[in-house]
Amino acid sequence: LAEGDYIVHEKYGIGRYLGTKSLLVEGVRRDFIQIQYAGTDVLYLPCEQLDAISKYIGTGGDDSLVRLSKMGGSEWVKAKTKVKAAAKEMAKELIALYARRQRMPGYAFPPDSAMEREFADNFQYVETQGQLDAIDDINRDMEAPHPMDRLLCGDVGYGKTEVAMRAAFKAVCDGKQVAILVPTTILALQHYETLQARMQGFPVSVDMLSRFRSPKQQAVTLRKVARGEVDIVVGTHRILSKDIEFHDLGLVIIDEEQRFGVAQKEKLRQIAANVDTLTLTATPIPRTLNMAMSGIRDMSVLEEAPGDRFPVQSYVTEYDEIILFDAIKRELRRGGQVFYLCNRVERMERTAATIAKEIPEARIAIANGQMDKEELSDIWHSLIVGETDILVCTTIIETGVDVPNANTLIIEDADTMGLSQLHQLRGRVGRSSRRAYAYFTYPKNRVLSEVAAKRLAAIRDFTEFGAGFKVAMRDLEIRGAGNILGAEQHGNMAAVGYEMYMRLLDEAILEEKGEKTASPRTECTIDFNVDAYIPEKYISNANHRLEAYKKISLIRNANDLYDVNDELMDRFGPMPDPVSTLVNISYLRAIASDCGLARVEYRDRTIVCYPEKIDLETWSELAAKNNGKLLLSLGAKPHISCRVKNKEWALDTATRLLKEYLKVAESHKH
Repeated sequence: LAEGDYIVHEKYGIGRYLGTKSLLVEGVRRDFIQIQYAGTDVLYLPCEQLDAISKYIGTGGDDSLVRLSKMGGSEWVKAKTKVKAAAKEMAKELIALYARRQRMPGYAFPPDSAMEREFADNFQYVETQGQLDAIDDINRDMEAPHPMDRLLCGDVGYGKTEVAMRAAFKAVCDGKQVAILVPTTILALQHYETLQARMQGFPVSVDMLSRFRSPKQQAVTLRKVARGEVDIVVGTHRILSKDIEFHDLGLVIIDEEQRFGVAQKEKLRQIAANVDTLTLTATPIPRTLNMAMSGIRDMSVLEEAPGDRFPVQSYVTEYDEIILFDAIKRELRRGGQVFYLCNRVERMERTAATIAKEIPEARIAIANGQMDKEELSDIWHSLIVGETDILVCTTIIETGVDVPNANTLIIEDADTMGLSQLHQLRGRVGRSSRRAYAYFTYPKNRVLSEVAAKRLAAIRDFTEFGAGFKVAMRDLEIRGAGNILGAEQHGNMAAVGYEMYMRLLDEAILEEKGEKTASPRTECTIDFNVDAYIPEKYISNANHRLEAYKKISLIRNANDLYDVNDELMDRFGPMPDPVSTLVNISYLRAIASDCGLARVEYRDRTIVCYPEKIDLETWSELAAKNNGKLLLSLGAKPHISCRVKNKEWALDTATRLLKEYLKVAESHKH
């Protein structure tokens, strides 16, 4: 969270975050989060209750469009109710869609054969655990009697291609054909070459349909596909043309789904109506990301990088020839290659000439989408075999191209590009065991718009492996949740924010499925007169402190408690007393919520528990077990009190007592 960000509180609605404040209340120090609501209302929320708030993502965070809620007003409740009703409708449609798909007859592939195991053993690298899990998921889906629809989400360079090739090989082994749909001609060529190399020594015929092939060659390929002589065909949207007929299509693999338009996806659905479908994506577009999150689409995620990779070192800087030429020279000195991205075709010749003048020994080539296929194919080949040092190109290199020796990327006018696009482009380097560098530049003296500045900051911040998910989420924040679930849902999402909407939708889907939704937790307040906060001395960075508070507030059971303790000790050293107390209070709050208590306080050597609804039978049995130490008062405000010898024991005693209560309550159920 940064000051000024919008946040959503479950109970009070949308407010603005004003920062944290350390306050002394009744002689006890606590940290609070300040939230500004409509008018002059400010809420001070204890930091250990951070689980009640989430960041507001809705309309792109444009000030004029976000209305702060009125604290204690009825607007927020109305908005939530309205959105819940809309989410219910949405859930109905989604469930119907899912059920239809489950009922559709599909083809059940047999379990892995000896040839498939041999193909797997031929892989020259060691698979990551994520790859192995994804392969298992896909095998299970393909062996089921209804069509697979799986999204394989893995960051750039995480080995999605190998997982897809295993699926393709499985289909071919059972006599089915495979169509691989890719967004660009260059990527089609690359996949075609990779497949040929990987399938060598196996009876698999691979062909390609793209503008790199002449009409005559394409006609031959089409005839072979119709007769079943081609097992795997790779192509651009040429595969979606009316004149293509498959002999026996069994699997469709779509690479970089977000690059295809709605009409193309519709055509694809008709072709692959009851055929297994595998979609690969490096930056999941929010819509599919959420379909997957809502359990409407099956999803496998590759979360770890191959062992020998380094994250790409990323710089965001004003355009400066001295810095950039120095970077190019450094790359060439270590025998590497450079991508220089200039997205204006008319400027490319001039740019190449400038570089040639400065670095005369460099072999420079130019590539853009307007060139004819032979020329592009030759340029590409010369780059792959190492005859070109610097490729001046457009975003034609954006998807999936793999040149392991190219490890410096320079982008002009990076401020005009989308976030996922920048992330994709960065993925073109760093595909080997060498450290790679990416320079995102913007013109001198240009004033960046707020959105462009946010994008460039995000691309600089998210350099670590697996940033694709974070990029997709941040893109969602900057661009707004737009058309996640159709235009009609946009207003609903803006009304309550993305996370709250997702939660309501999730509940609605579970209800529609007839599954039990988690009953709302009793919000419990713990009031023990003790210092419970994270001192700045212990965690100096404000963001890290907030992150620690959030983790502590999410403690729900003993395992969470141990995990949080371990992480804090590991990262920041032995915990000071106030931190240790804070963690234990959070644990007590979780247990008290499970016990249905609204409040637990410690006053005058007495612990007092206030239940929402008193369970007389359980409390009476507990009182009998504790030899009169517990006192039940059934007046206007029923409560249970327990005497404690001194303050130090109060927290432990309360925790032990409530754990005991849960045991007794559980035995009554059985």
